[in-house]
Amino acid sequence: MNTRTITVRRTVLAAIAFMVASTAAIAQAQPARMTDQDVSDAYIYLLGRLLVTRQQQLDFQEGFKWNELVHRRPGAVDWPNPNLDVAYSEAWVAVDESSCTIVSVPKIEGRYYTVHFLNGWGETIANINERLFPKRPFGEFAMCLRGANVAVPAGTTRIDLPVKYSRVLARVELGSDPDAAIALQHQFKFRATGTPKLPDIPKTPIFELEALPGVEAFEAAEIALDGEPDLSVGLEALQEKARAVGKAVKDPAERARVDQVIRTRAFAAIGKAGAIIGHGTTLNGWARPGVVGEYGLDYVTRTLVNNGGIWANIKPEVLYYRGNHEQVGADLSGDNVYTLTFPKDQLPAQYATFFWSVIAVDGVRFRVLPNPLNRFLLNNQSKLQYGADGSLTLYFADQKPADAPDGNWLPTPKGSKYRLTFRFYRPTEGVANGTYYPPPLIKR
Repeated sequence: MNTRTITVRRTVLAAIAFMVASTAAIAQAQPARMTDQDVSDAYIYLLGRLLVTRQQQLDFQEGFKWNELVHRRPGAVDWPNPNLDVAYSEAWVAVDESSCTIVSVPKIEGRYYTVHFLNGWGETIANINERLFPKRPFGEFAMCLRGANVAVPAGTTRIDLPVKYSRVLARVELGSDPDAAIALQHQFKFRATGTPKLPDIPKTPIFELEALPGVEAFEAAEIALDGEPDLSVGLEALQEKARAVGKAVKDPAERARVDQVIRTRAFAAIGKAGAIIGHGTTLNGWARPGVVGEYGLDYVTRTLVNNGGIWANIKPEVLYYRGNHEQVGADLSGDNVYTLTFPKDQLPAQYATFFWSVIAVDGVRFRVLPNPLNRFLLNNQSKLQYGADGSLTLYFADQKPADAPDGNWLPTPKGSKYRLTFRFYRPTEGVANGTYYPPPLIKR
């Protein structure tokens, strides 16, 4: 072999080696294509955040201002599964390294109340009430950023928040004297100390709950994720997947694929998980969430709750059961009459320190069902009548059954599929430990 041949061969081999190395480097530099399952998981994860930014945008469009409470008339809220037993006050709070927000809480005795703080993912981060502050359940509380070196007024109880921006929902039980509850509600006040830096409101898709976003959700991934840290340790990989998909959908072909995956796989996964509220359990046609208010690694339940009942509190405060089906498993329909009977030794009042209630909401937007009586719930304040054996039977029907006491009947309009939400405030016994489920609904 002559010198020229050897030189040419070496040159060719060097070129091949360079091409192989370059190809490997390019492959290493470019992230692997997200699988369909990756896309579906990332979508469900991201949707939980987008449901909060959606509501935040709607609130500020309505006229919310940072660190100012909005006192709602009872029943005058527009979000899924509202609690009509309480007077709500709402706010968005901003604190930082140089400012706190002072919350004034009136003295309230003999009725449920709480001032509930959530982060931008719908996770509970604080409550102010007599259960958590038994020695000083009223007065002034300074909500401050954890680690902030800020002087607070004398006599103020300081509560550190893990984030700069939070959503507040104050609740006061209406009870037997709604006027007194409303008067107490208006005694809750906010004021900022200092001038906190205010964030830009994330501009993410505003959508109807019955028409969840497709691929456009990922177009807002960076904005949504940069705007609020996820405090749940262990979900960092999902956040990175969401960011990666957000970059990938800039390619038209990948955008079309991702949209298809969302509409086929992700929506189906949400529907399947919704039947048991993520990783919850069902019995007697009632679903009980495994976690609520604080979700840990269960991002699926977090997203489902943000979609079907945003601003949920933690289990020690309230436990929710969702009823979708009658005893034989069919969907609940306003075309039918159903009864729900509690034996004497299992009346709902024994499972709640404060109160219980049940509402009917539509199965798509999760809003209460209109009816001529404007009666939207049954609770411990309803004019209930008990059976001769001490049992309690509730009735759900378009027209009052002949044998139903008026106070035991909740109107459910004909032609509508619906679901029931049963609440126990400050749950006790089997509701608290997960061993109790309401009885089955019986179709007549």
